[in-house]
Amino acid sequence: MIQTFQVQNVKCGGCAHTLKEKLTPIFGEITVDLSKEPREITLEIEDDQQEILVKTLRSIGYPLVGEEMGVVETAGAKAKSFVSCAIGKIGQ
Repeated sequence: MIQTFQVQNVKCGGCAHTLKEKLTPIFGEITVDLSKEPREITLEIEDDQQEILVKTLRSIGYPLVGEEMGVVETAGAKAKSFVSCAIGKIGQ
Protein backbone atom coordinates (compact mmCIF):
# COMPACT_ATOMS: atom_id res chain seq x y z
CA MET A 1 0.00 0.00 0.00
CA ILE A 2 1.21 3.53 -0.70
CA GLN A 3 2.10 5.41 2.49
CA THR A 4 3.63 8.76 3.36
CA PHE A 5 6.12 9.26 6.21
CA GLN A 6 7.59 12.41 7.73
CA VAL A 7 11.37 12.28 7.85
CA GLN A 8 13.86 14.32 9.89
CA ASN A 9 17.05 16.05 8.68
CA VAL A 10 16.06 16.24 4.98
CA LYS A 11 17.22 19.63 3.72
CA CYS A 12 17.75 19.62 -0.03
CA GLY A 13 17.93 17.81 -3.34
CA GLY A 14 21.12 16.05 -2.24
CA CYS A 15 19.25 14.52 0.69
CA ALA A 16 16.37 13.56 -1.61
CA HIS A 17 18.80 11.91 -4.04
CA THR A 18 20.35 9.85 -1.25
CA LEU A 19 16.93 8.76 0.02
CA LYS A 20 15.88 7.66 -3.44
CA GLU A 21 19.17 5.88 -4.07
CA LYS A 22 19.03 3.93 -0.80
CA LEU A 23 15.30 3.17 -0.70
CA THR A 24 14.45 2.48 -4.36
CA PRO A 25 16.19 -0.93 -4.49
CA ILE A 26 14.14 -2.05 -1.48
CA PHE A 27 10.76 -0.37 -2.05
CA GLY A 28 10.64 0.71 -5.69
CA GLU A 29 9.74 4.27 -6.66
CA ILE A 30 10.15 6.86 -3.91
CA THR A 31 8.79 10.41 -3.90
CA VAL A 32 10.44 13.03 -1.68
CA ASP A 33 8.42 16.19 -1.04
CA LEU A 34 10.78 19.06 -0.28
CA SER A 35 7.94 21.61 -0.23
CA LYS A 36 6.61 20.47 3.15
CA GLU A 37 8.11 20.76 6.62
CA PRO A 38 8.82 18.25 7.97
CA ARG A 39 9.79 16.66 4.67
CA GLU A 40 7.79 13.69 3.47
CA ILE A 41 8.59 10.53 1.57
CA THR A 42 5.94 8.49 -0.20
CA LEU A 43 6.47 4.88 -1.18
CA GLU A 44 4.73 1.56 -1.58
CA ILE A 45 5.29 -0.44 1.59
CA GLU A 46 3.66 -3.32 3.39
CA ASP A 47 3.20 -3.26 7.17
CA ASP A 48 5.82 -6.00 7.63
CA GLN A 49 8.43 -3.82 5.84
CA GLN A 50 8.19 -0.82 8.17
CA GLU A 51 11.02 -2.00 10.42
CA ILE A 52 13.28 -2.26 7.35
CA LEU A 53 12.33 1.32 6.43
CA VAL A 54 13.03 2.61 9.95
CA LYS A 55 16.44 0.89 10.12
CA THR A 56 17.45 2.03 6.64
CA LEU A 57 16.45 5.65 7.31
CA ARG A 58 18.32 5.68 10.62
CA SER A 59 21.44 4.20 9.00
CA ILE A 60 21.69 7.15 6.61
CA GLY A 61 20.75 9.83 9.16
CA TYR A 62 17.11 10.44 8.31
CA PRO A 63 14.96 9.00 11.13
CA LEU A 64 11.20 9.26 11.07
CA VAL A 65 9.62 12.24 12.80
CA GLY A 66 8.54 11.26 16.30
CA GLU A 67 11.12 8.53 16.83
CA GLU A 68 12.37 8.47 20.39
CA MET A 69 16.12 9.00 20.37
CA GLY A 70 18.61 10.09 22.96
CA VAL A 71 20.91 13.10 22.64
CA VAL A 72 23.79 11.03 21.26
CA GLU A 73 21.55 9.24 18.74
CA THR A 74 20.05 12.55 17.59
CA ALA A 75 23.49 14.10 17.13
CA GLY A 76 24.68 10.99 15.30
CA ALA A 77 21.68 11.09 12.96
CA LYS A 78 22.36 14.74 12.13
CA ALA A 79 26.02 14.00 11.41
CA LYS A 80 25.08 11.05 9.18
CA SER A 81 22.54 13.20 7.34
CA PHE A 82 25.22 15.79 6.50
CA VAL A 83 27.40 13.06 5.00
CA SER A 84 24.44 11.50 3.16
CA CYS A 85 23.47 14.94 1.82
CA ALA A 86 26.98 15.61 0.53
CA ILE A 87 27.14 12.20 -1.15
CA GLY A 88 23.72 12.83 -2.66
CA LYS A 89 24.84 16.15 -4.12
CA ILE A 90 27.85 14.50 -5.74
CA GLY A 91 25.66 11.75 -7.18
CA GLN A 92 23.10 14.09 -8.77
